[in-house]
Amino acid sequence: MPVFSLPNKYGIGSFGDEAYRFVDFLTATGQSYWQVLPLSPTSYGDSPYQSPSAFAGNPYFIDLDLLRMDGLLTDEECRAEQTKDKAIDYAKLYERRFAVLKKAFVRFWKPQSYEKFVEDNRDWLFPYAEFMARKTANGGRAWNEWKEAADEECTESAFWVFLQYEFFLQWNALKTYANARGVQIIGDMPIYVAYDSADVWQNRQYFLLDGNGTPKEVAGVPPDAFSADGQLWGNPLYDWDAMQKDGFAWWKKRFKAALAMYDVVRIDHFRGFSDYYAIPFGQTTARNGAWKSAPGKELFATLKKEFPDAHIIAEDLGVIDDRVRGLLRLTGFPGMKIAQFGFSEENSGYNPRNYPKNCVAYTGTHDNPTTAVWAKNLNGAEKIRFRKYVRRRIGETDATALVRSLLCSEADVVVIPIQDYLSLGENGRVNTPSTLGRNWIWRLKPHYARHANKIKRMCALR
Repeated sequence: MPVFSLPNKYGIGSFGDEAYRFVDFLTATGQSYWQVLPLSPTSYGDSPYQSPSAFAGNPYFIDLDLLRMDGLLTDEECRAEQTKDKAIDYAKLYERRFAVLKKAFVRFWKPQSYEKFVEDNRDWLFPYAEFMARKTANGGRAWNEWKEAADEECTESAFWVFLQYEFFLQWNALKTYANARGVQIIGDMPIYVAYDSADVWQNRQYFLLDGNGTPKEVAGVPPDAFSADGQLWGNPLYDWDAMQKDGFAWWKKRFKAALAMYDVVRIDHFRGFSDYYAIPFGQTTARNGAWKSAPGKELFATLKKEFPDAHIIAEDLGVIDDRVRGLLRLTGFPGMKIAQFGFSEENSGYNPRNYPKNCVAYTGTHDNPTTAVWAKNLNGAEKIRFRKYVRRRIGETDATALVRSLLCSEADVVVIPIQDYLSLGENGRVNTPSTLGRNWIWRLKPHYARHANKIKRMCALR
């Protein structure tokens, strides 16, 4: 359940009352985990997987009512931001939200906790704040197009530090509330960072860039059954040789931050730590890329020593070969099983009856259609396999039947998108890969809690 999808009168989910209400709902329905999408700031395209920082939090999630209760906003200022939009309007948020947050910043006084936050996070916080201040001063252009900054152009960096303080203050309070009620947070770590980010701007030596700062190659995945042209993500690739020579220092910092933010970390595109797909910069599709080796064994051996008690989930989807399987076995991380992939052939490893214990099972992810839509689009052979295995009961929808089959599987952990518990249709989809325009905007309607007893009964199957 993405944080941005929580019900909220201010146009996007936040860390306010509705987030605490959702935690209470999780507790009432017997959940042990709440998995969220990356909490990173978003940029062009609104994707949390293309962020100006791998360490910072999204200022849109800062709750305005909590700022009002702290005396930083007035009742009138909050009322002016209220909206009845059914979907998230990121353009409107961009135009309005930072203006009201600046009003809060002007009234802000620095408590002792602020000074501690700054000291504990200065390594990434100050570069990020300077990056955002300079980006704003340069009209939002990418860092490789900036003019040299004058001193007065960077005076707003304190505002961006304030936003991060408020984000983490509110997030840590919500996480503490959830943990106290037996709910742990599964966070999401994208493997790559955006080119136009504080991470690349500050650490150019760790990325495959030419002398002008232009990427030599970019990330993506090759053509497959789902995409004839593959997926051209466009992220700059890591200079793994430079990172390894430095003892993977940047990755240590990144994991330390992620493990502080979440109880469990899901590593996106885990196969990229074994072999990554490199596409020459300037290509318009992902057709002409090549697989290259990454030092995943060395990286995770280093991280295991540094964080021996870390709880990790490996997103091992996509083109999986023996090298990826070997890396997964070496780390011992549980992989992911997507039930929607389990009926295209007989005896598929994604069929719930074939799950090992050491895995995390899902009906689908944020990139999949909801299960109700998926079931409608099954072809004849797939539908026969689905009906044969799931054996839908009287009163069940296809989505409910697939959820039940996962809950009865051998998987140690099962994570169900809230849309599938509610049997939502097309209007519940979060993202359609390789498209722009209507992604990351889905919002949960406030009456979801009426399904609590049904979900609790289903989870008793575990």
